[in-house]
Amino acid sequence: MRLKLLSPGEMSAEQKETYDEAVSGKRGAPPAPMMAWLNSPDMARHATRLGEQLRFNTIFPAKLSEIAILVTARHWTSHYEWYAHKRLALKGGMDPKIIEDIRDRRTPTFDDPKGQIIYDLAKSLHEGKGVSKPLYDEAVEVLGERGIVEVIGLCGYYTMVSMTLNTFEFGLPEGEISDLA
Repeated sequence: MRLKLLSPGEMSAEQKETYDEAVSGKRGAPPAPMMAWLNSPDMARHATRLGEQLRFNTIFPAKLSEIAILVTARHWTSHYEWYAHKRLALKGGMDPKIIEDIRDRRTPTFDDPKGQIIYDLAKSLHEGKGVSKPLYDEAVEVLGERGIVEVIGLCGYYTMVSMTLNTFEFGLPEGEISDLA
């Protein structure tokens, strides 16, 4: 870990206010990257609110939103992000084979057209830096414009999360080994 993470007792009033808000939200605990973001308390506050919105309040159940998050974590080879969201994807009902395929950079087979489109959008955003007209048109049909916006939000937010976790070298919990090579 490259950064000393502050305990609540070491935080400024502004940092503590942001920390308390995050802990009292749906997560019940501070998200790991927020502990680094607290070096910029206003950014931490807004980013954490956005993260809560994207994690809990999109049109997608966890089984689907976690597709975009795992594709993002894999794209950035973010070990901590992968570790955390693999568990959430399994808890949300994602097929373990899909998780393995994303981990191994293989295209998964989805039984749900929404899952396939979310995967295709996330891969295209990260690898192609945009979305082709045919993929966009199909995504509008399957997810609607709100769905596309929320997939973009998930990929963008979790890119920032992955960059934060990678830059400050957040480690996995003791005894855990990364699935990512």
